[in-house]
Amino acid sequence: MPNRAKEKIKIFTTTITAGIHKGKKIEIPDIFTTRSSKSILKESLFNTLQFDIIDKNFVELFAGSGSIGLEALSRGAEECYFMEYNKIAFRYLEGNVKRIDPSKCHLFYGDSFEKFALVYEMVKKSNKKTYFYFDPPFSTRDGMDDIYDKTIALIETIEPQVTEMVIVEHMTNLDMPEKIGALELMKRKKFGRSTMTYYKPTEL
Repeated sequence: MPNRAKEKIKIFTTTITAGIHKGKKIEIPDIFTTRSSKSILKESLFNTLQFDIIDKNFVELFAGSGSIGLEALSRGAEECYFMEYNKIAFRYLEGNVKRIDPSKCHLFYGDSFEKFALVYEMVKKSNKKTYFYFDPPFSTRDGMDDIYDKTIALIETIEPQVTEMVIVEHMTNLDMPEKIGALELMKRKKFGRSTMTYYKPTEL
């Protein structure tokens, strides 16, 4: 009988597709909490953000290996903030950041819901508009059934003066609200079982 504890984790790689770090590799461990965002989905996201991302903050919650935030960094984001609670995923996130640009990245090990207030205060003090990217795990394992309710509650705390945009990657069969706090739905794009929903501050 094989010793499962010693089995090696399978590693996938993806590549930064544009910007100053184009072509650099990002390693993604094949573990159940980490899904590599589909390349078509990532391409669509950055087609939407385009050059608006330059000199803005980018916050990636449930970051996994950091493939979205590191792509944002390559395309001109000023500072990137990553939150990840899985020890294995966090180790690969650290390695990816080290290879790409540790000087502009801030890593937080732990539950994204618990770490968010700390990160939010940091981006608030920076006086730069911020993109917030939420990609909560799709799984509804024990204790995770309310993950979208908790995500929406967190988005409600985000003030319009801090926010450039909030993007949520979620299960397609979930209906995200038209308004969350001071933010309103801008657009929704479906990719099979995943959907990306974009929110902007309500116009005054």
